[in-house]
Amino acid sequence: MIAGFSITSLLLILLAGIGAGFVGYAVGASSLVSYPALLAFGIPPVLANASNTVGVVGTGIGGVMGARKELKGQAVRSITYVVIGAFGGVAGAFLLLKLDPSVFEFAAPVLILLSSLIIAINPRGRMQAKQAAADATAQLKHIEATEATEATEATEATEATEAAKRATTPTAPHRPPEQLVQPMSQDSWWVWLGVAAVAIYSGYFGAGAGTLALAVLDAAKIGSFHKINALKTLIGTGANISASVVFIIQGAVDWLAAIMLCIGCFIGGYIAPSITRKIPANIMRAAAVIAGIILTIDLGLKTY
Repeated sequence: MIAGFSITSLLLILLAGIGAGFVGYAVGASSLVSYPALLAFGIPPVLANASNTVGVVGTGIGGVMGARKELKGQAVRSITYVVIGAFGGVAGAFLLLKLDPSVFEFAAPVLILLSSLIIAINPRGRMQAKQAAADATAQLKHIEATEATEATEATEATEATEAAKRATTPTAPHRPPEQLVQPMSQDSWWVWLGVAAVAIYSGYFGAGAGTLALAVLDAAKIGSFHKINALKTLIGTGANISASVVFIIQGAVDWLAAIMLCIGCFIGGYIAPSITRKIPANIMRAAAVIAGIILTIDLGLKTY
């Protein structure tokens, strides 16, 4: 036994973390796996939620490391979102710790059901489909423009010139121009309220927060899906790190469980991209929704 945990229990928490990191990348709901796993080992709800917040920091760090390309050139917005996330995370953490524990125990089933419904509605999948359609349209227009230009050049140039040009110019795939993120000065006022609300929710509970952030940023037409997907990771990471600091200072963390969970989340988030390409998104999303509903019923029966 190590600090009340058997070696088997610690390995199971590590595996739960890997699953949470994987699910967090795939459908944006790490806590649907990690939080109930901690409850299963007898950790009280508030302590489990605080420890879970520390643990899922690994998912955010892995996501930010993998999104450096999408975040390039967005230093000001990135810093702003991390700061908002940090303040919101502190606010959410204090709400969790200062309110009566029974409030969270009562709210947890409702929050889990909410995150399950968000995943079922699948705004992320719709954004990806919309982005794919936009990319295809832009690429088609680019190809048509290129072909028209080449046709014009062909009628004006001699066959010898055209042959020389083809011989000396390397061929390259047609690509649409990279979509930019709109300037922060053009953001509507409600965007900042939405980002702040997501950050507070992340500090208080967090399940489904990534999907909520995606919905807010997409509604505001900040940029392409890949850009806002990277930006939402910053909000959650800032919130989870600052909330973790509050929980640690207040002594509300089961350290051993949190460390094993964090390691697992980092591994899960790191290996997820190569694996999720081979699994239909609908299957992963359906599994997460079913698990969330079952957990909601189980906690609801115990609480109400």
